[in-house]
Amino acid sequence: MRYLTDRKRATGLGSAKGGTTHFWNMTVSSFALLVLVPVFIFTFGPMLGADHAAVVDYFGRPFPALVMALTIVVAMLHFSKGVQVMIEDYSGGATRKLLIILMICVSYGLAAAGLFAVVRLAL
Repeated sequence: MRYLTDRKRATGLGSAKGGTTHFWNMTVSSFALLVLVPVFIFTFGPMLGADHAAVVDYFGRPFPALVMALTIVVAMLHFSKGVQVMIEDYSGGATRKLLIILMICVSYGLAAAGLFAVVRLAL
């Protein structure tokens, strides 16, 4: 039997050794999305219903392309972390590991496809 003081039990990051990092990643990405999503809506909104040439010309400028790229990357990272928490809460064993790997691959694939589309529009 181990005799630990309350301070010794509270030292460290907990049993998983990574909960604080995950919490801060989610907090920072949600704050970034709180700023990016309205900016994205106001930059993307004027192009709804425009023809292809006008959209390509508009997103050929650096600011709209940069806002779109940042929104895609931050949203997919936030999505990946959020789905990981959901999977950890509701599944276990090998299924948990497989689903986490699958969702990380899906989120990175979506981010890569979105960035590819932005680069194609911007160049």
